[in-house]
Amino acid sequence: TAVLEKGADDGYLCSSRWAGGIFHVSYHDVELDPPSLRAAIDGTTGGEAEPELAAAIAEDAARTVAWLGAQGASFAQVSPINWHRFTLAPSRAAVAGPDWQGRGPDQMIDRLRANLESRQGRMFLRTTAEALRMHDGQCTGLVARRDGIEINLTARTVVIADGGFPGDPELFRQYIGPSPDKILQRHAGSATGDGLRMAQAAGAASTRLDRFYGHLLSRDAMHDDRLWPYPQIDAVATAGIVVDASGRRLLDEGLGGIPITNDLARLDDPLCGTVICDTPIWKTAGCAAQIPPNPQLELAGGTLYRADTIEALAALAGIDADSLVDTIAAYNAAMRNGTGAALTPPRSAKSGPPQPIELPPFIAIPICAGITNTMGGIAIDGHGRVRREDGSIIAGLYAAGGCTGGLEGGGAVGYVGGLIKACVFGLRAAEDAARRIRSH
Repeated sequence: TAVLEKGADDGYLCSSRWAGGIFHVSYHDVELDPPSLRAAIDGTTGGEAEPELAAAIAEDAARTVAWLGAQGASFAQVSPINWHRFTLAPSRAAVAGPDWQGRGPDQMIDRLRANLESRQGRMFLRTTAEALRMHDGQCTGLVARRDGIEINLTARTVVIADGGFPGDPELFRQYIGPSPDKILQRHAGSATGDGLRMAQAAGAASTRLDRFYGHLLSRDAMHDDRLWPYPQIDAVATAGIVVDASGRRLLDEGLGGIPITNDLARLDDPLCGTVICDTPIWKTAGCAAQIPPNPQLELAGGTLYRADTIEALAALAGIDADSLVDTIAAYNAAMRNGTGAALTPPRSAKSGPPQPIELPPFIAIPICAGITNTMGGIAIDGHGRVRREDGSIIAGLYAAGGCTGGLEGGGAVGYVGGLIKACVFGLRAAEDAARRIRSH
C-alpha cells in the first residue's frame, strides 16, 4: 500500500491535524442507535442526503470510532455535551488561534502513519497525484510527480482522499462565490481540487459543488493568525443580526452559522458583514461555545465595538446610523410580535430563538467567512466506490472524505461531520477494496 502526500515533511499540514477532533454525527453521539443517527442526518440535511450514504454513516459511526481506538487513537469527553464524548485527546486548549501540535488529531495522524509503515505500507511525501490511469473503464493506477519527476504507478485500487477544493481560487470562484480573496482560508491549504479534477477526467460524476463547511470569524483573522480557526462568531450572529455598512440586514441569521457563512461567501463583497448584538446576547450566546468569543475575541486582539446607543455604535463601526436604528427597531418589534418571517430578509429560528437587541452597551463585531472544507464533490456509493453520471461504478476507484459529495450540503447546507465522514468512508472503501482484491 502506498499513500501519496503532497506535504514536504513528517509533520505535513492537513486540515485533519488542525481539527477540533470531535467525532459526532450531525451533532449527535456516535453510539446512538442507527435509526436515531439516520434521523439526525435527515434532520440536519433536510432529507437531501443520499440515502445510501446516510445509512453508511448511521450504521458504521460507532464501529469506525472503535476501530480508530484500536489503532491507537485516544478519546475523551471534553464537555458535558453528549456529542462531545468522542473527542481526540489531548484536546486543544480553550483559547483563540492555532493550537494543534501534539494535540489529539495530530497524534492520531502520526499513529496511523506508523501503523501503515509497520504493516509494510509506505508514505511518499512531496508527491502529487496528477492523473488516473484507466483501461477498459477500470482504474489501474495513476500518474504522480515527486520532486519534479513523473512517476507512473500501477495499482489494483486507488482511493482519492485529498480534502476537496477549499484552497483552489478558480474552483471556488466557479462554484461558490466571486471573491475567494476575501474568504478566510480556515484550513491547511493542501486541498486544491486535485482529486476532483482527476476523477472528472476519468468519467466520474460530481454532486452539487456550491456548499462548504466553515464558520464566521473576526474580520481581523484575514491578517491576524491569532484569530483563527477560533473563536467562531456563529452563536452571536444567530442570536443577533448581521448587517452591512448601509445598516440593513444581509441574510436570515436563524439558519445557523454554517449556512449564513455560505450566504456571506456568495456576496460580491464577503467582508461587508458586521454582527450586532446587545450585552445579554454577548453574555449568553457569546459564552456558549467550547472556545467562546467572549472573552477570547478581545483577548486575542480582535475588533469589538461597544457603545451605549445604537447611533454611537454605528459611528464606531462605520455603519449608517439612521438605517441601523430602523433595522433594529423593526427587528425588535418582530421579536416581540413573533413576526420574524415577515422581515426582509426573513428571520427564522432554526438554529435557536432570536434575541432582541435592547440593553446597552450594544456591540458590533466585523466578521468574515472562513472556509474549512467543501461539502460537494465526487459522487460515491455507500462503500466509497466512485460513480459515473449513469450511476455505474468505476471499478478500482474509490473516494472518501472532503473530496466527496452527496452526504452534506444541499439546500439546508447540512453538516454531518467532517471527521466521521472521512473515517467511515475511508474504512468502508478500504474494506471493499480488500474484498475486491481477494476476489481477483
